Amino acid sequence: MDSMAVERSAARSRPARDTAPRHRDTGLKQERAVRTRGQVLDAAAEAFATQGFPAVTVQDVAALAGVTKGAVYFHYANKEALAQACAEEFYHRLGVIGQEVEEADLSPLQAVTELLERTAVAFRDETMVQAGARLQIERSLIGAEMPMPYLGYTESLTGWLRQAREAGQLPAGTSPEAIARVLVSAFFGAQHISWVLDDRADIADRVQEILAAVVPVAARNAG
Repeated sequence: MDSMAVERSAARSRPARDTAPRHRDTGLKQERAVRTRGQVLDAAAEAFATQGFPAVTVQDVAALAGVTKGAVYFHYANKEALAQACAEEFYHRLGVIGQEVEEADLSPLQAVTELLERTAVAFRDETMVQAGARLQIERSLIGAEMPMPYLGYTESLTGWLRQAREAGQLPAGTSPEAIARVLVSAFFGAQHISWVLDDRADIADRVQEILAAVVPVAARNAG
């Protein structure tokens, strides 16, 4: 048998080559990886929110997520990385709330009120927000670089308060920066106290007290 015949015979004996697009398998694997990463992060948020950073283990997170420890480590190098990711997601969520308020086309002082009210609801109802707030309190225990607290949130409030001053809703000599700092300090202090005393069930009421004490006073001073 010549060489060409040998090659033809060998070709006939080989199994048929799989011609299905390889990107389908790759896409499914990527979707599963994204889904698992989300499960792990949600589980970490639940653990951090309820137990606090020092008490949580990677095994706790794996058990809550319904995955192996190896799966957790595939996505996050250690517990500190999980804490960083939860904190970043927390601030992302605050940014989304701010963007939603921005798009609502409210007056400046209405926007300030709406931001605080929506944030209060998020602190009451969203585990990731609760986890992020607790992790910021425990940041000295985490041993990793955490986001600086509440900078973007304060900037949003400052911007609306500047607009309010320009619109004559606040006295010309008012410091938007100072009022924003007072509101942020009052809000995040109030949510902490609400968490400790009432599991944040009364946080909406505490926010109304802050708004009644700070924003109307500032607005009245404009007259």
